[in-house]
Amino acid sequence: MKKTVFVLGLAVFAVACQTSQVTEPQKQNMTQKTHTQSETNPLLQASKLPYGAPDFNKIENHHYLPAMRHAMDLQKQRVLEIAKNTAAPNFANTILELEKSGYELDRVASVFYSMAGAHTNDVIRDAQKQLAPLMAAHRDEIFLNEDLFKKVQFVYSEMEKSKIEGEDKILTREYFQDFFLSGATLSKEDKATLKDINSQIATLQTQFNQTLQSANNAAKIVVKDKSELAGLSDEQIKALQNEDGTYSIAILNTTGQPLLSSLQNRKLRQHIFEAGWNRTNGGEFNTNQIILKLAQLRAQKAKLLSFDEYASWSLVNTMVKNPETIRTFFDGMIPAVNKKAEEEAKAIQKMMAADGIKDKIQPWDWSFYSEKVRKAKYDLDENEIKPYFELNRVLEDGVFYSATQLFGVTFKERKDIPVYHPDVVVYEIFEEDGTPLALFYGDFFARESKRGGAWMGNFVSQSHLYNQKPVIYNVCNYQKPADGMPALITYDDAETLFHEFGHTLHGLFADQKYPKLSGTSVARDFVEFPSQANEHWVLDSKVLQNYAKHYKTGEVIPQSLIKKIKDASTFNQGFAMYEVLAAANLDYRWHTLSYQEAENIKDPNDFEKEILIKDNLWNEQIPPRYRSSYFAHIFGGGYAAGYYSYLWTEMLALDTGAWFEESGGLDRKLGQRYRDMILSRGNTMDYKEMYKAFRGSDPKQEVILKSRGLN
Repeated sequence: MKKTVFVLGLAVFAVACQTSQVTEPQKQNMTQKTHTQSETNPLLQASKLPYGAPDFNKIENHHYLPAMRHAMDLQKQRVLEIAKNTAAPNFANTILELEKSGYELDRVASVFYSMAGAHTNDVIRDAQKQLAPLMAAHRDEIFLNEDLFKKVQFVYSEMEKSKIEGEDKILTREYFQDFFLSGATLSKEDKATLKDINSQIATLQTQFNQTLQSANNAAKIVVKDKSELAGLSDEQIKALQNEDGTYSIAILNTTGQPLLSSLQNRKLRQHIFEAGWNRTNGGEFNTNQIILKLAQLRAQKAKLLSFDEYASWSLVNTMVKNPETIRTFFDGMIPAVNKKAEEEAKAIQKMMAADGIKDKIQPWDWSFYSEKVRKAKYDLDENEIKPYFELNRVLEDGVFYSATQLFGVTFKERKDIPVYHPDVVVYEIFEEDGTPLALFYGDFFARESKRGGAWMGNFVSQSHLYNQKPVIYNVCNYQKPADGMPALITYDDAETLFHEFGHTLHGLFADQKYPKLSGTSVARDFVEFPSQANEHWVLDSKVLQNYAKHYKTGEVIPQSLIKKIKDASTFNQGFAMYEVLAAANLDYRWHTLSYQEAENIKDPNDFEKEILIKDNLWNEQIPPRYRSSYFAHIFGGGYAAGYYSYLWTEMLALDTGAWFEESGGLDRKLGQRYRDMILSRGNTMDYKEMYKAFRGSDPKQEVILKSRGLN
């Protein structure tokens, strides 16, 4: 639940154009430019590397913007040719050509936007600013093109008569619905308004992300006196040390900061918490006006498209279908979460009193004292666990090992594949019979050029249409160790590693003809299912025995410590569930506003408090995992009205974990069934039907409460 996935929605880029007419001289000029650009820009050339991987030895920052612009021009020309085609519309000359029209743009965008998140700089940031409104307009021109929509609509209406079947039928339906939801039936005046709204939204989202990244970097805490870092290990302190002898504590995207659980200095804990809490709330990096405008624009967009609010529009193609399902889902958990959090607060308050602190619990106290309570109750110390969780071993002997046991795949590190940063590692993945399957890039350490969080994406997506095998990357933000020191990670970090590789498995085993339907190109409330399901193997006894070994002695983690971890697995879950549920509720309320309601909000802070109180999720001791002003998922990414999906897919994942345990655990045949019925299906069938066919029944919400010890 603490992870973020970044999945590039390249199917969106695959169908767009900028202008409505192209003259023959312009077309000839484009052809000449195509030839020149393709010869000089490595992003526009077919890669000669294995799997068509991007050649980072040749790609330079100045290549991105012209490559993106040129790829847009190429697609524009093709899309207009589809619209002008005088032949009767059919699948081949309309839908298929539409799917193929953005091939170069997909390829360039997959690299550009991955770098914008994982390794950005001023050149890339400037390109993002320029491209945000252009890409929005590029997409609008196709989905708001009346002539093109008529062709798509005709093919859709004639599907049965034309005997369009299989993926062809699904692809046709997807494009028709994309056009409809994008406003293809609006009047000319309303289309112009919608284009302006989409352009503003794209620009504001980019502005939000860049402001947040600057705010995170600016909010870092510099400590001069080493004694203030009491509670941290020598390795942690060394990793924080600067060349001038001071120590820097980075501020991550979340409200709670990792070091709050260890630092003994209460004033420093408060300083760190407040730096994070206030990073974008006033001052130079204030995002409040950005989010207010985004909420208003999204509500206005929904109204224009004849939906009551933004959530109703955005949830049409999801598993839940509508906001009411989410509200019922939340309301079914809130009482149990509140009860558990109250019990935990009493135990923490008692522990604080034992330390001579009579103050009421503050947000910067909870993690520190909950760790003390956990240690007292379960005799479990995070620092006792970390020596058994060395990053490379967790990756190769844990994450990769479980994948081999379940799916038969094997891994080989490749040192000859160019990477975009020295910290990045690359592995080739093979099928059980030795057939090459994919490339996998791992980028695990935090740096200022990387946004916060953890995510997965594709440099190359699987597609039988193009005979492409996947090239996938996982990005995390672990603290990089000092030179010569092992990268020891927490149990939560190990969960993150398994989680992100669950997304990789979803992209790895994709088996679709069309990129638009391939792998992780699924609804938000399904895409997090395979990732969370893969967390099941972190504590599997067979997997643990293989990877959890002391980095110095090689000793396997003792059973006594494993028992402590498992016994403590439901500890502090009132807090953990509360902060995520509160954040999900914020997202829900921001995106179920009517246009008039959105217009009336003046202060996001007041709005946050009002709606959290209203929904019985206001607790001064447990703030939301993300405050609105730095909630990048919903104001800078694709999770607007979709953050609930982490909890929804947790239900699916836990139910799947129960199925594995009931059926035999880490078993090759079970893994194959899971691969065949879930991981390889992409967006080719109804999600509820897909899950029920695999599991044999619908998922039950009770599994979340049981797993977290809330019932």
